Amino acid sequence: MNSSTHENDFYAWTAEQVNLLKTRQLDQIDWQNIADEIEDMGRSEKRQLENRLEILIMHLLKWQFQPNLRSRSWQLTIKEQRLRLEKLLRKNPSLQSHLTEAIQDVYPLATISAEKATGLSLFPAICPYTLTEILSPEFLPE
Repeated sequence: MNSSTHENDFYAWTAEQVNLLKTRQLDQIDWQNIADEIEDMGRSEKRQLENRLEILIMHLLKWQFQPNLRSRSWQLTIKEQRLRLEKLLRKNPSLQSHLTEAIQDVYPLATISAEKATGLSLFPAICPYTLTEILSPEFLPE
């Protein structure tokens, strides 16, 4: 199989590449596409980190700025995202070094999501929560 199979039948391409690797037929490996796919896998893990942080921060904002609408559902979403982040970071410890930057990157998106969900436009310009607070199972902003 050649690299065009990568485009036309991804599953078949992966099976063939695995077979070539296992049988050490290195001269037939589609190196460029393998490198691209591995790179994409790494980006996917980082995107998952950012998505989970965005959802978590959005719910923390809703919790803080709409105290009269607090619900068990919001609390469970906060808990779920923290657990999913913990699992992601346990399986990918090198993502720890991206947390601070990821919070800065996703915070504007989290405020937009919170504005859409609440109709409010009073959220701080900078994330009001520390990394420790965001990840702490006990923290709920008042």
